Amino acid sequence: MKLEVSIGARLGAFALDAQFTAEGGVTALFGRSGSGKTSVLNAISGLLRPARGRIALDGMPLYDAQAGIDLPAHRRRVGYVFQEGRLLPHLSVRQNLLYGRRFAGRSGEGELGHVVSLLGLGALLERRPQDLSGGEKQRVAIGRALLAEPRLLLMDEPLAALDAPRKSEILYYVERLRDDLRVPIVYVSHALDEVVRLADTLVVMSEGRVLESGAVGETMARMELRPFLGRFEGGAVIEARVAEHDLEMGLARLEFAGGTLYAPDVDALVGERLRVRIRARDVSLALARPESISMLNVLAGKVAALGEPSGASVDVQLDVAGTALIARVTRKSAAALRLAPGLPVYALIKSVAIDRHSVGWA
Repeated sequence: MKLEVSIGARLGAFALDAQFTAEGGVTALFGRSGSGKTSVLNAISGLLRPARGRIALDGMPLYDAQAGIDLPAHRRRVGYVFQEGRLLPHLSVRQNLLYGRRFAGRSGEGELGHVVSLLGLGALLERRPQDLSGGEKQRVAIGRALLAEPRLLLMDEPLAALDAPRKSEILYYVERLRDDLRVPIVYVSHALDEVVRLADTLVVMSEGRVLESGAVGETMARMELRPFLGRFEGGAVIEARVAEHDLEMGLARLEFAGGTLYAPDVDALVGERLRVRIRARDVSLALARPESISMLNVLAGKVAALGEPSGASVDVQLDVAGTALIARVTRKSAAALRLAPGLPVYALIKSVAIDRHSVGWA
């Protein structure tokens, strides 16, 4: 499924001017609040009419200003899951789910059993929304959207109103949608841990514009995007394979082209491929391979580029056997080490810094 978006609109004082293309999988729209992410979803779904441009799914226009095409929302076959479940309070879970079938032009239960099983809703079917937890409501909302047989599923920060345990619950089910049903998803978030865990394509937005779009790992490694990805959580993404589990020590050995990483509590089988986010703030640098240190992860590489200084720190982009990595060091350290493009260095990463929020399936 190929999604093409090239639209412009003015919403009061806010100007939206967004262009990107995504093919299948999960596309994450990422940016600060007010950057225009939800406006893009509303335009795709038909809830917002742009002033100009084009939106197409697999070449079929949903909106084309020049051609005078603007399909109504109910004909676009686009499912929408909002921040809150927005379930009908007077209907049971079963009835809420079947309500989605009406949008597909069907009244029977059809795929209901499959969706109920996929989302773990079997024990909830006779309950009313007021008797559900936040995570359960979101699962029902996802099921209702799926039963409308969408060609594309839109999810607008579905975890924003949930606590940590419920977030993990919903992330698990979104992964199942991605991997089992292979429904293309456009997922709005301002949390990088969600993006790394779920997304194939990352679209970075700011003030109504798309700054960059592309594969998650490549886009997050772009130095010029540092201010928009968040200095505290920003970093790089490494694709690795689980090589071994050390059950006694509670560690997994991960391998990638640039070497080996040790990480705790990796819930994946040997041979599975993972995405690992390494925060720039968790990477230290040395000019020689250190000995007798507690850090298990020591990667050989070279300096690829230095970013613009920000206060007392500077971001350093590294090339680790073709894999991009970002380190954040003080300007004093950068000067003392005489960091410059081409300089061989060693990246030091604490294993405990690679937590469960930093790992997702590739």
